[in-house]
Amino acid sequence: MNGVEDGSIVALRRVEARVEPYDWSFATERADEVAEYWAKVSAGKPTMFNGRILLQHRAAIEDGVFQAGYFGADYAAFLAWLGLGLPAPAIRNGFAMAALRAADGAFLLGRMGGHTANAGRVYFAAGTPDHEDVLPDGSVDLAGSATRELCEETGLSLDEVVVEQSWDAVIVPGRVAFMRPVRIDLPAEAARALMLERIAAQQEPELSDIVIVRNLAECAGFDMPPFMIAYLAHIFGRQS
Repeated sequence: MNGVEDGSIVALRRVEARVEPYDWSFATERADEVAEYWAKVSAGKPTMFNGRILLQHRAAIEDGVFQAGYFGADYAAFLAWLGLGLPAPAIRNGFAMAALRAADGAFLLGRMGGHTANAGRVYFAAGTPDHEDVLPDGSVDLAGSATRELCEETGLSLDEVVVEQSWDAVIVPGRVAFMRPVRIDLPAEAARALMLERIAAQQEPELSDIVIVRNLAECAGFDMPPFMIAYLAHIFGRQS
C-alpha cells in the first residue's frame, strides 16, 4: 500500500475513504473456521452481534491525504481474521478514534465492559466503521464515526467538546487507527466523573470505566493495545 508502512505514525490533513466492490476470499474460503471462531468468542456473551462492518482493502498516502477503499464484511469474519493471524490477502481495519484530552493535559480513555469482544482493554472511544458511516455519495465518514462513538460510549454531547480538524494515522499490521484530537474544557477528574455519571444511566454501556493517563509510564498499568501506547508515546514525546 503506497506510503502506508507498518510501524509509522503519519500526520494527515485529510482522510478520503470510499466503499468499493471487493471480493474477500478469506471470508468465503474459510467460512467453517469463521463459524467455529465466532462460536468460541461469542460464547457466554449473548449481546455480541454479528453485524456488517467496513474493512479497508486499499490505501495510499499522498501529500498528507490518506486515500482508502472499504468493503463490507461480517464482524464474525473480521474477528476470525484477527484471531487466525491476519491471513492474506492484506486488508486492514481502518477505524477512527476520538483522542479525548482534558483541560489539564491528561488523556481520557475507556475500559471495555466484560460483555464486549475486547473486555478489559483500554483505549479511546472508537468503533470499526459500518454502513451507518456511509454517506449518500459512497464516502465513509470517519470523522462522524469518531464523534458518534465518543458520544455513544461516554455520554458526552458534541457541544461539550472541541473536535480538531487534524488526524494522525497510527499504522500497524492489520490496522490503521485514525486519531482525531478532541478536547473537553474540564480537568481530568471532573471529566471522568461526568462521563461515569452518564455511563451509569445507559441501559447497555460499552464501557466499565474511564481511565486517566497523564504520562507514558502510566500506560503500563493498563491492558492497552500496542498501537495506543505508540500513539501516546508519540504525543508525549512531541511535547517533552
